Amino acid sequence: MRTIAPPYWPRDAGEPRRAAARRPADPWRLYLEALQSGARVPNACRPLDAVYGPLAHADATRPFVVAQLGQSLDGRIATVTGSSHYISGPAALTHLHRLRALVDAVLVGIGTAVADDPQLTVRHCAGESPVRVVLDPSGRLPAALRCLADDGPPVLVIRRAGPGVTACDRIVPVAAGADGRLDPRAIVEALAARGLRRILVEGGAQTVSGFVAAGVVDRLYVTVAPLIIGSGTEGLRLPEIAALTEALRPPTRVHVLADGDVLFDCDLAAARPAALGGDDDDGRRLLAHRPPASLADGDRGDRRDPTRHRDEQRAERAGPEHAV
Repeated sequence: MRTIAPPYWPRDAGEPRRAAARRPADPWRLYLEALQSGARVPNACRPLDAVYGPLAHADATRPFVVAQLGQSLDGRIATVTGSSHYISGPAALTHLHRLRALVDAVLVGIGTAVADDPQLTVRHCAGESPVRVVLDPSGRLPAALRCLADDGPPVLVIRRAGPGVTACDRIVPVAAGADGRLDPRAIVEALAARGLRRILVEGGAQTVSGFVAAGVVDRLYVTVAPLIIGSGTEGLRLPEIAALTEALRPPTRVHVLADGDVLFDCDLAAARPAALGGDDDDGRRLLAHRPPASLADGDRGDRRDPTRHRDEQRAERAGPEHAV
């Protein structure tokens, strides 16, 4: 019996190899290979290095913390009901996954973990998924969350140290301050002690704000979409200031993403005083040491109807590949 090749089968068996050779190489994959081998960054990857170089080339002997937010033109990250899928476009989502691929750990607060149920893995680009870290001071994380799944990347849960909280492979107790809140500096130190020095603080808004206010964020990436929401959850909430001389004015690079979103790359390390590990010693940008309520038992800080928000998330989530 004669075997008939399917219509898609090439007559020349060497054609797939030649087609692969003609296919342009993925610059991101080339960039990762250069970083892993210690080779010089190829010219084709220079634009990537301009964005990710500060993180990729950071001193591996000390913690380096980056944070990210995706917001609208008016600084909102969600509506009053918590709807946020999707403010940012696909290019910003790829940017987020690239950040995940470059860090040792990605961290979210319990509010974001419960409301958005993110996977916290790398899926929209090449790279390995980092250790997943959830801030859960009171131990109320639902066991069914996707970020807690035993599907590859390890999981750490930051708990408030106290009676009944024992350190183990998954639980990391951290001492709280007199007000009962977790100190971002103590969290960074606890993760660094486990060899997790490059840390991405991914959300929610109050968790990011708490780490920025504590002066531990070296780099802040803010992606702004051409969208006006008009109400809802603000991206950053820092301690009040009386004069603009007290405001943070970090050196900032601006990148326009492929789909029109604008990425602000803010060098917060250069904007903080020397007393907090930065280069600016004039004291005008001294940050308050008391973080906002973000690092207590919730991290979103927005008022919402939980049932309505949960239903919206189910309706908007077309599949696991669309969930951040």
